[in-house]
Parts: sequence; C-alpha cells; structure tokens
Amino acid sequence: MNGLLYSHPACLEHDPGVLSPGHPDTPQRLATLERALAEHGWLGWERRSAPAASEAQLELVHSAEHVRGVRELCAHGGGAIDPDTFAMEASFRAATHAAGASLALAGALLAGEAQAGFCAVRPAGHHAERARAMGFCLFNNVAVAAAGALAELDLSRVFVLDWDVHHGNGTAEIFYARRDVLFASIHQWPLYPGSGRTQERGSGEGEGYTLNLPVPPGSGEALWLGLLDRVVLPAAAAYEPQLILISAGFDGHERDPLANCCLTTRSFVEMTVRVRELARTLGVGVGMVLEGGYNIPVLAECVLATLPALTGDEQPGVAAALAPREEELVAGAVAQARNSWPV
Repeated sequence: MNGLLYSHPACLEHDPGVLSPGHPDTPQRLATLERALAEHGWLGWERRSAPAASEAQLELVHSAEHVRGVRELCAHGGGAIDPDTFAMEASFRAATHAAGASLALAGALLAGEAQAGFCAVRPAGHHAERARAMGFCLFNNVAVAAAGALAELDLSRVFVLDWDVHHGNGTAEIFYARRDVLFASIHQWPLYPGSGRTQERGSGEGEGYTLNLPVPPGSGEALWLGLLDRVVLPAAAAYEPQLILISAGFDGHERDPLANCCLTTRSFVEMTVRVRELARTLGVGVGMVLEGGYNIPVLAECVLATLPALTGDEQPGVAAALAPREEELVAGAVAQARNSWPV
C-alpha cells in the first residue's frame, strides 16, 4: 500500500516575504516540492485535499485567545508577530489547512486507510506554543494531530519525533506535563530558539516523557543515528505508541543556510527507514509533517528520497562509528534517558 499525501493550495498563499523581503520561508519551498512530486507521478501516493482545522480543534493545544488573536490579525490585513514571524490576510486560512492536514492524516492512518503519509504544508508548526506564535509558525500542526488523535480518536499514547534542526519548543511546551505524548527532539544547540537542553525532561506526570537530544554545530549522520538508535527508538519501543508522527524538517542538511549540521539526503533516508521499521514492529501508522528546510532544491530532493523509504522495504544501514566526543554525547544521553526508559 502506498502512502497518503495531504496538501492544500491555501498553503501557497502564506508569504512572509510580503512584509519581510528575503524571508527564508517562501511559497516557492512548497511550490517547488509539489512540482518535483508531480514530475515523479506523486510517487504513486494518493493525493488528498487537506481540510481546515476548526477553531475547536486548534484549541486542543492552543489558548482561545491565541487562536482569536491570529484570526483577527489576519482579518485586519496581517502584520509582524515578532522579528521572524509574519501573518498576512491569507495566513489564517493557510495555517488552518496546515493543521487540518495533520489531523486528517492521523485519522486516516488510525482508520487503516494507509500505513504512512506526508503533509506537504506550510506554515510550519513546531515552534508555536500554546499561547504564542514564533519561529515562522502560527499553529502547531503536529501537536494538533497528536492531541486530536488522543481526544477524538480514542488513543492513549502518541510518539512525536522532531528531527528538524531547530528544537521543537512549541511541541515540547504543549506536552511537557503530559504522559500521553512521548516527545523526542534531535536538534542543533546552540541555535534558535535556545531551548531543548538534555535536562529538560518534562514535569509532573510528564517527567521523562520529553527527550531532548541537542547536538553541536557540525554534527553529522553518525551522531544523529547514534542518538536515534540508542536513545530515541528504544524509548519509543518501550512506550508502545499507537501512532507515530514526525516533525520532518530538512534543515539539518549540510547545504541548508539556516543551521550548521552536516546531514545528507541519505541521512534522512536512514532515519526514515529506522522509524518505519519501528512502526511496522508495533503495527502502527507513521505520518510525516513538513517543518523546515530552506535550501529549496535540497528540500525537494530530501522529500523525494524519504517518502519511498517510508513505504518501502529497504533495511537500515549500519551507522558509522562515533568519534570519541560523539560517543561521550551519546553515552550521556543514554544515562539521562535511562532514568525513565530501558535504553
């Protein structure tokens, strides 16, 4: 069975460059990706139009004041939310369809309509906190999907993996005190937004259900796969989620202009294959939601490579040996995670 691909034309209408010339989050990111997918027959995946999330669904993770504030800002023509984050008149509609795509994908996976899917949407979402838009993000798409699956689809455990090079602070904040979502983020540090240290592990009943795995600038595939293989996947397997969601940013690529990690397109394939194998072992669906990736040709290249890996039968490759400093970082992350998980 091939995958499901959710998108909506409204996602092309959100254009921060109107208010901030040179802004890296351009509609061309998605337009180029969709053109590349079309040239490859959409990889044989079923395309679906993303519905708009309702305000009630957005309020599963956001405050009513935040949702109303974004809606009213857009209704009055838009403006700057912070130095990086902008909204135009069309942005509210785009953001509701981006969140709605993620929610619809979760529902389709849980209904057994496919085992895998991808949301080709923007604006991205993983920086949006409960009551704050930031980092190019208005609403938290993957968090809406996870919370919707828990509240509306009778789930009790969702695993969210964030491999965007920037820490998914919004997703972490939303689920920080909850144990019905296991959240793991591998990200460069120091880097925007400045959060995501190893000791940030959740609070209250959610303590241990946040796994932050910061890596230094210059980190490449060996370290990322080492953390995935020895910390993230063993913890997720022990958690036994009923759904896996990936905040799929591709800005950890060595040619991305907004960070300093050294992943390759092949690195994202290797991570995808590993998560796919976990999903198959558990018998659950896995959905990817687009986040960052600002070298436009590289973004398209990465998505074209990872989606077949999400539905294929390729086996994981052997990770390269870690350098001594990398081994220290992985061992430290293992020791921290071992407080809560059998890693």
